[in-house]
Amino acid sequence: MADAEKTRKTGPLHGVKVLEISQWIAGPAAGAILADFGADVIKVEHPVRGDAWRGFINTTIHPVKDINFPFEQDNRNKRGITLDLSKKEGQEVAHTLIGQCDVLLTNLRPGELKRYDLEYETISKKYPRLIWANVTGYGLVGPDCEQPGFDFSAFWARAGFQAIIKEPDRPPVFSRNAMGDHITCLSVFGGIILALYDRDRTGVGQEVIISLFGTGMWALSYDIMAAMSIGSYIPPMKLEDRVAMASNYLTKDGKWIMLWVVTPDPVWSAFCKALEIEHIEKDERFSTFQPRRDHNAELRPIVAEAMAKRTLEEWKPILSKHGIIFSPVQDPLDLCKDPQAWATGRFLAAEHPVYGNFHWVNNPIGLGNAPTTIRQPAPEFNQHTEEVLLASGFSWEDIVQLKDKKVIA
Repeated sequence: MADAEKTRKTGPLHGVKVLEISQWIAGPAAGAILADFGADVIKVEHPVRGDAWRGFINTTIHPVKDINFPFEQDNRNKRGITLDLSKKEGQEVAHTLIGQCDVLLTNLRPGELKRYDLEYETISKKYPRLIWANVTGYGLVGPDCEQPGFDFSAFWARAGFQAIIKEPDRPPVFSRNAMGDHITCLSVFGGIILALYDRDRTGVGQEVIISLFGTGMWALSYDIMAAMSIGSYIPPMKLEDRVAMASNYLTKDGKWIMLWVVTPDPVWSAFCKALEIEHIEKDERFSTFQPRRDHNAELRPIVAEAMAKRTLEEWKPILSKHGIIFSPVQDPLDLCKDPQAWATGRFLAAEHPVYGNFHWVNNPIGLGNAPTTIRQPAPEFNQHTEEVLLASGFSWEDIVQLKDKKVIA
């Protein structure tokens, strides 16, 4: 009981130390989850430029210039330092810090790793217990390993999503920001946890290598397997071509609702009762699965007309009563009011020193004895450099010299 109480206060990764040499999203988001569960994550930024997200105001998220939502979301609970890895002294400081850490998390490409003396072959010889974790666009080998890779390019476009999630004869569609990054960061987190577990048994660290491209292919694996095996896959389809009992419909108040009846025959009768279309229940065109598919173009407008007779809120209890699987099609404002999101702890609230009462989105991993908390918001630029270096054995004289050489800010 005492151990469980301690875990609640400190997190299951308390005592694990992580040096994060990573920017943008996929790497930092993995670091945020590690920090959520108690790891001491030290984020390294360039002493002049900082993390690219600090200066990249993306108005596709929201045209608010004074709140950097992405940086706050993916860098909470960390300490932040500056370090110029292009300088020999910066590399020496990095190695000192790495020698005191359990995990090195980077999103550097092979050429950058070599340039900064951070290649696995070098690091593992000096620090055999270290977990060396890397996330890139396309991996560390192959013809495109040096290509910059972002969520939109490596995960969304190249891994197949843009081509397959679109309507026929329409241009490819774009994802929302960081969807692929935040899926990929879970792979990075899981790989690090596996490597830490293995180190407990063997005493030896290892590489964890994750890419946006590889994670995207994993997410689209059913279609890729079909393409590999039989040379085809389910092509993109128009909304009106989707199976009538598993599609989106407009309600009376202009809201969208998804019906998702994946076992149509057992619930066909209940479906007809719920929508008050009992007159077609025994119709030979619709009475069983195959005829319904054959006459889908005739069934869809019947269902659409029925769904348009009630509002979204009116449909919810009716569909639930009849055992019909459905979901409202929600936007972010809807999610902020979703009682299920609040009940399951999808939001984290804390007092932010700049923004006041502030909300983050929780990571999706739930541990009963270790609920996620916000211990501190994303670090201010260069906030913890002196604190971290002093605790790591550097003197004030060392720190002054590093500042004079512009190795740190």
